[in-house]
Amino acid sequence: MTPVVTAAVLLAAVTHASWNAIAHRITDKLVGFTLITGGGLLIGLAMAPFVPLPAPGAWPYLLASAAIHIVYYALLMKSFRLGDFGQAYPIARGTAPLVVTVLAAVFAHEVPDGWTATGIALSCAGLTGVALWGLRGHRPNWAAIGAALATGLSIALYTVVDGLGVRASGSSLGYIAWLMAVQGTAIPAYAVWRRRGSTAAVLRSHAALGLLGAALSVTAYALVLWAQTKAELAPIAALRESSIIVGAAIGAVFFKERFGVPRIAAAGLLVVGIGLMLHAG
Repeated sequence: MTPVVTAAVLLAAVTHASWNAIAHRITDKLVGFTLITGGGLLIGLAMAPFVPLPAPGAWPYLLASAAIHIVYYALLMKSFRLGDFGQAYPIARGTAPLVVTVLAAVFAHEVPDGWTATGIALSCAGLTGVALWGLRGHRPNWAAIGAALATGLSIALYTVVDGLGVRASGSSLGYIAWLMAVQGTAIPAYAVWRRRGSTAAVLRSHAALGLLGAALSVTAYALVLWAQTKAELAPIAALRESSIIVGAAIGAVFFKERFGVPRIAAAGLLVVGIGLMLHAG
C-alpha cells in the first residue's frame, strides 16, 4: 500500500463515518436513507455520460453488489434504529475486516503474509475494543448487536464482490457511477410506495443534509474502489475501518456518547495494526 493509496483510504474512512453520522442524525431512517441513496442515484447518472462504461465482465459483480448493498442499507437502518451510533457503527464496521481476509484468500487468492496478518488481527482487536466499550454499564441489546453483526457480514460480502468487479471493469469511476445508479433505485422506490403522496413533503425538511450525506457516501466508496485496483483487499478493508475511530469521536462530540480511556487504548491498538500493515506494504 503506497502512501497515496493509504491517504485515499483514510480520507474514505473520514467521509464514510461522516455520512453514517448524517444517516443516524436524521430521526426518520427511511427519509435519511432515501435521500442518501437517491442522491447517489442522481450523482451516478450525472457521472455516467462522462466516464467509461464498465467492461462486460464487471457487470455480474456490479449487479450482485447492488443487491448486497440494498440488504446492507436495510440492515444499517435497522441497526441505527435499535442502537446508539457509537455502538452500532463500530460493531458493523469492525466485523468486516476478518471476514474480508478470509473471502479475499478464497476468491481473490490474496493470502496475507505474516506482517499483514498480524496487522489485520491487531486492527480487528482494536476495532472490537472500540465497539465493546459501547456496552460498558449497559445491558446488551442483542437485537441491535445482531443487526450490526449482520450489517458487518454484508459489508464484507460487497467489499470482496466490488474488489473483483472494479478490477474487471477497466474504470473505477465507471464502476462507481453505475453501481450508484443501479443500487440507488430500491430504497427511494420503497419510500414512494410506503409514504405514497406524502413523499416529497417528508423529504423536503432534510433534503440538504441528506444530499450532503449522498455526496460523502459516493466520495467515500469511489476512493475505496480506486484503492482496490491498487492494493490487496484485506489491508484496505482493515485500514478503511479506522472510520470507527472517527465514528466514536462523532458519537462523543455530537451525540454525547462516552468515548473513555479504554476506547483511546483500543484506538492505539488499531494504529499499531495499521502500522504493521503499512510496513508489510
